[in-house]
Amino acid sequence: MAAVTHPNADLVASFYKAFQIRDAVAMTACYAPTVQFRDVVFALEGWRARAMWRMLCERGKDLRLEFGAVEADDVSGSAHWEAWYTFSTTGRPVHNVVTASFRFADGRICVHEDRFAFYRWASQALGPTGRLFGWAPPFQAAVRRRSAAALEAYIEKRGITEATA
Repeated sequence: MAAVTHPNADLVASFYKAFQIRDAVAMTACYAPTVQFRDVVFALEGWRARAMWRMLCERGKDLRLEFGAVEADDVSGSAHWEAWYTFSTTGRPVHNVVTASFRFADGRICVHEDRFAFYRWASQALGPTGRLFGWAPPFQAAVRRRSAAALEAYIEKRGITEATA
């Protein structure tokens, strides 16, 4: 007998299957219009969260992603995922290990939080500078500011608006 999964577990799996093929449109269709996304770099809501996934999918030309341990019920869920890619800013290889948590409403993801080790990520993505300073809150804040500015530049360059995200 085949195991029956919760519809929200299927929703999370759909999100990651779309991510595997860098289909940001399908990924963000899993999101509620007012989704809140947070990780160690970004804190975004709604259309800006959808624009971030567009940017990451577009830039992740060599992205390889695996996911598993998907669990969900009517209210919340979680998953584990790992990504291998070249960080576009530095050309350095990254292997990011992420634990995700979700909250659901009306058959969509309304809150998505990714947790990963900033220092580990910075050491890979930013090389010696990340290894030396990745632990420091001012350095982490600077990375957040640069990432936010990169997202805003991407949004402006592509003419992305709330209606088009």
